[in-house]
Amino acid sequence: MKVFLTGGTGFVGKGIRAALRQAGHETVCLVRPGSEGKLAEEAQEKERFALVPGDLFDLPSLTRGMQGCDAVIHLVGIIREQPSKGITFQRIHVEGTQNVLEAAKAAGIKRFIHMSALGARVDAASAYHRTKFAAEQLVQNSGIPWVVFRPSVIFGPGKDFVSIVTELVRLPLTPVIGDGSYLLQPVARETVADVFVQALTREDTTFQTYEAGGPEPLSYTRILDEIGAVLGKRRVRKVHIPLPLMKPVVDLLGNFSFFPITPTQLTMLLEGNVCQDGERLYQTFSTPKIPFRDGIAAYLR
Repeated sequence: MKVFLTGGTGFVGKGIRAALRQAGHETVCLVRPGSEGKLAEEAQEKERFALVPGDLFDLPSLTRGMQGCDAVIHLVGIIREQPSKGITFQRIHVEGTQNVLEAAKAAGIKRFIHMSALGARVDAASAYHRTKFAAEQLVQNSGIPWVVFRPSVIFGPGKDFVSIVTELVRLPLTPVIGDGSYLLQPVARETVADVFVQALTREDTTFQTYEAGGPEPLSYTRILDEIGAVLGKRRVRKVHIPLPLMKPVVDLLGNFSFFPITPTQLTMLLEGNVCQDGERLYQTFSTPKIPFRDGIAAYLR
């Protein structure tokens, strides 16, 4: 199968590219002009991998890139807005997805695999989740056979959530916002890539939405302790910062790029991010469950 991939230069995209190659699919990877260097060497060294310059808002480049493709995997998303550069949740998640869908219809794409997010819903507290849900609706109403995945926090080699938290765990005192009891369900990038690629050829998954989480929910403090154990720390010493003290600081500084967390990210962190039915993914797809500690131990040092 020939697959058009958006977001292929990103953290998740790297895992998807590898899984597509391993499954024998041919990949056409959309890259912004000037960013080809990130993948050019790999594309030359390995078969079944082509680069197409373009972006979500250049409809002709999308349509050209999709010519001859059978399916689209759409991964592009942001976790932090930069309004001055036109990078907003509404523009990237909703308008960008609409453009990809229009190009897919023009190119005769037969299957559309879409990356959403766990927690996406119409009445979500965060604009991130609301726009992710709006994008889902566009996909589902496109007329193209689709599969939607809603991953929780994804971990794997590279710059991910775990790499950021690991730097905090390495400190003599690790800051924790609030009591740290909020739950997440970290899922391995390997798992996400596996189910995305399986969905390309699994007709029984068509018109279905799947939550994608790891084997079990973990509190934020448990995640810190698991990372600490892998690093060989006997104990992760934590300092809890009361939410009434932290929230005004995040509101004031969170929109500056140097600050590590935005108001939107704080909202999502505190509400937690766990699957309503975590077993459905593993019952449907033939993919192993990767426990959080085992997964990070394979690459974290």
